[in-house]
Amino acid sequence: MHLGLGAFARAHIAAYTDGAIAVAGGDWRITGVSLRGEDVANTLNVQDGRYTLIERGETPTARVVASIAGVIAGNDLSKRVLEAISNPTCRIVSITVTEKGYGLLRSGGCDVSHPAVAADLLNPSSPRGALGLIAQGLALRFANGLAPCAVLCCDNLPENGALLRAAVIDFARHAHGSALAERIAAEVSFPSTMVDRITPAATTRTRADAAALTGYEDQAAIETEPFSQWVIEDYFPSGRPSWQDAGAIFVPDVAPYEKMKLRMLNGSHSMLAYAGFLSGKTYVCDVMADADLSRLVRRHMEAAAATLPTVAMDLAAYATSLCERFSNPAIAHETRQIAMDGTQKLPQRIFAPAFEMLQRGGDLAPFAFTTAAWMRYALGRNDAGQSYPLNDPREGEIQAALASITTESPATVFSALAAIPDFLPEQLAQGEFAEATIGRLERILGLGMVKAIAAETE
Repeated sequence: MHLGLGAFARAHIAAYTDGAIAVAGGDWRITGVSLRGEDVANTLNVQDGRYTLIERGETPTARVVASIAGVIAGNDLSKRVLEAISNPTCRIVSITVTEKGYGLLRSGGCDVSHPAVAADLLNPSSPRGALGLIAQGLALRFANGLAPCAVLCCDNLPENGALLRAAVIDFARHAHGSALAERIAAEVSFPSTMVDRITPAATTRTRADAAALTGYEDQAAIETEPFSQWVIEDYFPSGRPSWQDAGAIFVPDVAPYEKMKLRMLNGSHSMLAYAGFLSGKTYVCDVMADADLSRLVRRHMEAAAATLPTVAMDLAAYATSLCERFSNPAIAHETRQIAMDGTQKLPQRIFAPAFEMLQRGGDLAPFAFTTAAWMRYALGRNDAGQSYPLNDPREGEIQAALASITTESPATVFSALAAIPDFLPEQLAQGEFAEATIGRLERILGLGMVKAIAAETE
């Protein structure tokens, strides 16, 4: 059972499952759940769950993925999902709902004021949100005398297994009582994972290319890059597909690989998204084609690598491979798409390594520049005065913070945004990092983003 069957899930876990079945066989398929509407279900169910996956390298290739048995959506979603989770054949509940989809507190657990959480707490036996569905599904399995299924987070979050575990246990305690919460804590596995595959939104070109490459019309076609990585903590008491036969890596501790990706790939992605968007770059490949921005991307990766623990990978080679992937002109990954949800992404991607760099007395410039670029982006207008939506779950708080200042100076903008609760750590909101960020924000506001980028590379 997979909750949140968006494009990334179909390019990643569904593709790995399809590959594992092709190599090793096994009676494994995925029941998908669309939590955001019925479009995915409507397009996939009429195709028996099949869809075209296009990999855009120098020459695009296509394969038909058949690991999805069907998709649940609509008004009877809760009933059908709970029936599926509580079925003896369900061994894994996996999930991709993005960083903002959990209702997590910074300290772990679930935020009872989160709309999806609050709604399910009012009616925990018929939930529609991810945490409610998982908790009630596990309750039904226990009531039916079944072994618990593994709960597998495939979202781009640090320690994602532990975070999801804390949220499910906390929700279960609020909704069902301490007995269920304690049993989940004692018996259910929540493996951590590190996922990596750039998957831009599908377009009319995606569907046209699918028809040209396969000979079939496919309204559910998606596209992705040739590269894919999946590092998984091997903790599946009730079994799993042979994902290793499709290229997945099983390790006892995912954390070092997770931190590597979050800081080197995702951190530089955030930097190039804000700087690129505000300098008129539509796609990531456009950013990489700009000499100054490309240098800043490489600089950021090198700084991030300096904060990492030892991993069984060549970090310089990893940085080179990332730059090659970002430069791929066949992947139409928009900077504005990456710029979404900044308040959810920056703490682990930028602030955590910045704090570590501050402690060791290292170069704060790459992290200060990214923070300043986000703060400039948070103003909601570009250098030409054109406005844009922030697409951030805390957009209201950002706007309220900025509305409270009387003069839009670099220092007042920094102070207002730094004061947003549970966002910028106190140690970074003052002192050396604050000064470095304010200085760069002053240059961005005064010169414009294009000239500020050039000055940053001097």
